Amino acid sequence: MTKIATTIPSLENPFETKAELEFTVPGQIDYDPGLYEAALQAGYDLQQRPKKMAGVKGIQKQHEKKRMTIWERIDVLADAGTEAKILYQNWGKNLDGASLVTAIVKVNGRDVAMYGHDFTVRAGSMDATNGSKLANLFKLAGKLGIPLVGMNDSAGAYIPAGVGGLDGYAEAFTALRHINGVVPSIMCMFGYNAGGGSYLPRQGSFVIQPNETFFGLTGPGVVKSVLGEDVTADELGGPSVHSKSGVTDFVVPDEVAALRKVKELLNYLPNNSAEAPAFQPTSDPISRKTWDIDLLLKKAFNSPTGFNTPFDISIIIQQMCDHGDFFEIQPERARNTVCALGRMGGNVVGFVANNSAVASGQIDIDAAYKNARFIRFCNVYNIPVIFMEDTTGFLPGKEQEAGGIVQAGRAMLDAIIDLRTPRFLMIVRNAFGGAYAAFNNYPTGADFVCALPTTRLAVMGPAGVEYVYKDEVRKIRTSVKPKIAELTAQNVKAGMPESEAAAAAKDAVAAWQKQEELLLTQRYERELMNPNEALSLGSISQIVMPSDLRKVLGEQLELHLKAYKPEPMSGTQREFH
Repeated sequence: MTKIATTIPSLENPFETKAELEFTVPGQIDYDPGLYEAALQAGYDLQQRPKKMAGVKGIQKQHEKKRMTIWERIDVLADAGTEAKILYQNWGKNLDGASLVTAIVKVNGRDVAMYGHDFTVRAGSMDATNGSKLANLFKLAGKLGIPLVGMNDSAGAYIPAGVGGLDGYAEAFTALRHINGVVPSIMCMFGYNAGGGSYLPRQGSFVIQPNETFFGLTGPGVVKSVLGEDVTADELGGPSVHSKSGVTDFVVPDEVAALRKVKELLNYLPNNSAEAPAFQPTSDPISRKTWDIDLLLKKAFNSPTGFNTPFDISIIIQQMCDHGDFFEIQPERARNTVCALGRMGGNVVGFVANNSAVASGQIDIDAAYKNARFIRFCNVYNIPVIFMEDTTGFLPGKEQEAGGIVQAGRAMLDAIIDLRTPRFLMIVRNAFGGAYAAFNNYPTGADFVCALPTTRLAVMGPAGVEYVYKDEVRKIRTSVKPKIAELTAQNVKAGMPESEAAAAAKDAVAAWQKQEELLLTQRYERELMNPNEALSLGSISQIVMPSDLRKVLGEQLELHLKAYKPEPMSGTQREFH
């Protein structure tokens, strides 16, 4: 039997001629290699060693798992034509520090500190040397005042390193915490990360997770051995899990999409907490009429459900922003609120908006924490905030109370009160009760408050009829039985059988009761559920037409930014969740 020879696929070109590198100086005539050239060759080999360490097989394995190597990720992240400044090229006798790359790269023309695990070397695991490398990079980012980007792809602590791996994580944790609030950080979760490999990136400002990746406290194997539960990696720590809890801020299809998301997000962020986000000139005039908002509200409120018609608030945000561009934060979590970054007149602004398209825009636990975290971020990094209110209040119920809605609502209220950047409130429609009191009005520190003509501002929604017109409501309801008896008698006298007469009387009186209570509700809305009282008390500065929203808020933004001085936060750091 003849054996068929098989060949192993290779990335090498068999026809390529490999020329030895010569260390010559331009203009040099004679070249006689000696000890000096040998030293240069050794140095060059050390420079290239990190990039060549994986070898063809290591690179192939990484690609088979639908992952790029760290060097390919750097090429995608960095601006074309630029070269990364690789830091700390240290290699111990046991490959100490070799599984982590740290560098300064150019992204969108600005310097960015970057680290990334090299999974082809010891599975990107952490030892004490890696911890020091990370800590040094974090300190450098804080010293230079430049953003940080992490590309995480690590199996966790290097077990043979013993406690050294844990010390490495502890040192990195501490250094990253010290620059939290000094420079913004964006973390990408590639591959499979567990333990410290999850805690460290979640210390960052934002986390981006591609599909088919995992990170968590422990993996499925540990869960199986400790708890006896069968669970997949995706069910335990995949994007569908973390995006709902808020652990992950963005879910993307793959690694390239994650790195593009990093670039997109960086466009809205300052280098550090002592600066404002960069101004970006725009050809979209601040005086542009927002007719599409007018059309949206016209179709919604003129529909059969009237002022109770839900709509997607992101449509209004889009109309407000330069050329309709905005960047939503945590788009898959708590859709009853929308947090986003955008630009108006070239200035970066944050949006915090109730979204009536989901649960009437009511504020629940997840929405409150989502708002609080975003508001605190804007506060630290000198980003003004526009609040857009349209909510019937905080979500009531046993489940919410048991889950701590009071604590979550307080966290949001604290963040709003502490906000020092220019801040504005635009009331779209509903602003009821405690939700209004907690949502950036003048008493909590707003710089400017305006309202659409569609505003319904009151202590309570339509249920307030029961309290404001309680005498009228009682009179209607106590007269139901006598009216039914009277009408039944009239029907019997007219020749109807008694059973039919009673049924007809009940239906007629029920219709009468419904009509009378509807008239009271309309009276309540006309007299109390409107912006009139708030306008007369100064709780609202002005009524704005929907087509003028961009102009009015854009001009207020420009006015207040002129007087705002970007600087790090100072003063008392209050307790908050």
